[in-house]
Amino acid sequence: METIFHEKQEGSLCAQHCLNALLQNQYFSAVDLAQIGRRLDDRERERMAEGGIGTNDYQRFIEEPSSNFDDSGFFSVQVINEALSVWGLDMILYNSQNSVAVHARENPTQMSAFICNYHQHWFCVRKLGLQWFNLNSLLSGPELISDTYLALFLTQLQKEGYSIFIVTGQLPECEAEQLLRLMPATQTVKPSLITDKGTQESGAEAEDDDGILQETLRVSKELIDRDDTVLQRALQMSMEGYYLDTPAGASCDTDHGLKGLSENSIIGTSTDPPPISQEELREKRLAFLSKAVASNNTEQCSSNAEDSDLTEEELLQKAISMSMESS
Repeated sequence: METIFHEKQEGSLCAQHCLNALLQNQYFSAVDLAQIGRRLDDRERERMAEGGIGTNDYQRFIEEPSSNFDDSGFFSVQVINEALSVWGLDMILYNSQNSVAVHARENPTQMSAFICNYHQHWFCVRKLGLQWFNLNSLLSGPELISDTYLALFLTQLQKEGYSIFIVTGQLPECEAEQLLRLMPATQTVKPSLITDKGTQESGAEAEDDDGILQETLRVSKELIDRDDTVLQRALQMSMEGYYLDTPAGASCDTDHGLKGLSENSIIGTSTDPPPISQEELREKRLAFLSKAVASNNTEQCSSNAEDSDLTEEELLQKAISMSMESS
């Protein structure tokens, strides 16, 4: 299959692709076909001038754009037929009463090639070796067509509105013809339409958009997790302040404490207490530890005076020691 010459669609140059696929080489360019179109225009102009250049028909003809080619890459059937005549080839309409056409309809596999046209799109179907191939430039590569399917394929094209022409004459020799006679081609995967590439690119863009969305969701989740960590830390600090502020002997009701946090600390109503600085929190903790130590030394009157000179760490250690002894 690699040896088969196949041009993929570029712009509106399907007529050029069709001819080169038929001849199995890059024999024609858009410039070559445009020159043929100009020569045809000149011939038509000369014929029209025979009736007089002052006639309305002639004036109307020279004002109209060419019917043989244009800047988009369109070329008429006359241009294609003229290009084929350079190689000694001709075109016969498939559904005509020409004897060659009648024979082609009865047994299309006996022909050498067909040219198909629909709405300014041209492509060829050609026999290479002993096999038939659809060389449509809108396909990603040559498509193998079985002998039994060829007649059905041509019939289907006619039903879709295609004009089909039989190519007559001796086609030039090509490498693919020789190799495929020795080693017939096999095809497990059919070529795809080049127009499917746009769909694939859309799918890729969709994947890119999905990737961006997933990344956005991931970043958002990280932000939420970070904010949740900050919130949990704030709740922990608030609870620590609540326990330190609880008077000795009072009940530390956790539900009540969380309720208070829910109503005041988290929601932030107008009854929120003023924030406690680290220095105020330290002083309250010292007062609590001093009170705890003093309550366990009521029988030693001198201990209160000594406790007042203890540091925060020493008060904490003493409170822990007395707690262990009482247990």
